[in-house]
Amino acid sequence: MIIAVASGKGGTGKTTVAVSLALSLNGVQFADCDVEEPNAAIFLQPTITEQIPVTLPVPEIDETKCSGCGKCTDLCAYNALIVLGTRVLVFPHMCHGCGGCTIICPERAITEKPRAIGMIEKGHALSIAFMQGTLNVGDPMATPIIKQLRKHLDRSKIVILDSPPGTSCPVIETVRESDFCILVTEPTPFGLHDLQLAVATVRELHVPFGVIINCAGIGDDAVENYCRRESIPLLMKIPWERRIAEGYSRGEPIMSVMPELKQAFINLHTTIAAASRSQSQTALKEP
Repeated sequence: MIIAVASGKGGTGKTTVAVSLALSLNGVQFADCDVEEPNAAIFLQPTITEQIPVTLPVPEIDETKCSGCGKCTDLCAYNALIVLGTRVLVFPHMCHGCGGCTIICPERAITEKPRAIGMIEKGHALSIAFMQGTLNVGDPMATPIIKQLRKHLDRSKIVILDSPPGTSCPVIETVRESDFCILVTEPTPFGLHDLQLAVATVRELHVPFGVIINCAGIGDDAVENYCRRESIPLLMKIPWERRIAEGYSRGEPIMSVMPELKQAFINLHTTIAAASRSQSQTALKEP
């Protein structure tokens, strides 16, 4: 089962939930897909045993063959190519590596060369098979690294994906084709607003999902009322506890500071499996 842990905004406790779920189960695979700022390793303290560079194919122009016809620039939706006179300039950081320019060039003047954009690291933390992606500083292309991470998923295990925050392309790449998505929110107006965006996203992806409220006890009950109206499973509430915040600041997972919550996270997996089956059956009945 592949379980993605996402949120409509940063700072809601997404990594806290993902790490706690991984530590409460045996023999899972954990992938930190928040490649722009991965931080699950702070809590899991993995031993890294393998590093895999991630590259993106970008065009290289052979000026002896190029006629400056501009067909490549007309095709490129991201303005990674531009014709100046009879020369074609390439902006590598804007290229998405689709390869279309190489195919469309009538002069066969374009080849592709790999450009390093980041790294995948693999290892282990206790019984957890650990992976994380890291995007090079200043590089804008997070999605290709997440795609490479997904190629290393072990579908014979329970897989936990720690998603980037928000609802943009990196989140969609992480959550798509998951068996279930946990949406982590907080009981505040900002939390509700961004939860609604996240709910709309996972519904568009047709991924079964449920909500965990972090910092329960602050704010109001608007999030719970929203979940009730929308028939969204409320999976768990994590209490507002100073001990949790202090442990987080030291890089300690919830299990270390509140071991009494371990059983709640073990039960969470059972709840997720039941909610996934229920939502899948409902989807099959819909016309």
